[in-house]
Amino acid sequence: MIPQEKLAELSKFLEQDKDRIEKELGVLKNDEFGDAPGMDNEEADETEEMSNTLTTVQVLERRLIDIKDALARIAAGTYGFCIRCHEAISLELLEADPESSLCKNCKAV
Repeated sequence: MIPQEKLAELSKFLEQDKDRIEKELGVLKNDEFGDAPGMDNEEADETEEMSNTLTTVQVLERRLIDIKDALARIAAGTYGFCIRCHEAISLELLEADPESSLCKNCKAV
């Protein structure tokens, strides 16, 4: 069982991280590429930059989903238990990866 004060700390961290990621996604998704036609090298650079941005957006969107799931588990009272084997997730793991939904053993599988 996670002590209430530690649960509040983890919840606050998750909320702050959620807000930060939502803002970052808003900025990344509003970037405009290809404003004006230019030289081939410029277009290649823009294409590479856009590809990198899209990859970053995908990673952040996945992380945001994990954070929202963790916050939902906190609200439901199921946070800190593995969604696969239903055993407790170590506090050490939750402090390192607060949005974790799997225990150390299930992560290894």
